Amino acid sequence: MAHPAFADIGACVFDAYGTLFDVNSAAARRRDRLGAKADRLAELWRVKQLQYTWLRSLMGVHADFWKVTGDALDFAMAVLDIEDQALRNDLMELYLSLDAYPEVKTLLARLKRAGFKTAILSNGSPDMLAAATASAGLADLIDEVLSIEAAGIFKPHPSVYQLAVDRLGVPAARISFQSANAWDAVGAAQFGFRVAWCNRFGQPRERLGAQPHAEIKSLDELPALLGI
Repeated sequence: MAHPAFADIGACVFDAYGTLFDVNSAAARRRDRLGAKADRLAELWRVKQLQYTWLRSLMGVHADFWKVTGDALDFAMAVLDIEDQALRNDLMELYLSLDAYPEVKTLLARLKRAGFKTAILSNGSPDMLAAATASAGLADLIDEVLSIEAAGIFKPHPSVYQLAVDRLGVPAARISFQSANAWDAVGAAQFGFRVAWCNRFGQPRERLGAQPHAEIKSLDELPALLGI
């Protein structure tokens, strides 16, 4: 039996980075060159990447996610006193083929078999998302790959979530939205989606008013919410 909040779902929409794709995997693949700085670089890179999306949205000075990701990496490398242009270029290239989390492909295939529309809704630029889904073998399992570039502003602006409603032709209340980013889960819930927060890392809930409708530890738990 489906969770009450997920009983009449017509489409399953997923955040990409941190939800489907492991944002730490690029640095992890170059641990041999980064050494003890690998984990700290991955953490700084991600934190600054997100900060730059929010700050650019507030300032009204947009740049696509590839630019933001590169700027964030440059900041992280400067903090850690890493001066290596070849390594920088390599890490950026690796960001186009991040590892998908182990359960992702099987889950998406199950949703497709059950008749759900599937989509990605991400801060990523169209080229970045196309590369990541192709590398992970997910392209045939996703009906729509939606980039915030169509809205010209980053999550959690409501116009971003509206892209899924418009493209899929499904009302917000019948869209199940999954994100591992707590702030994104809150933004989507505030917009009107039915939200499953994939709390992979055991984080506390955000204090931002709206809350997700369910909390799961892995996307493996989504079918039970949907009753399939």
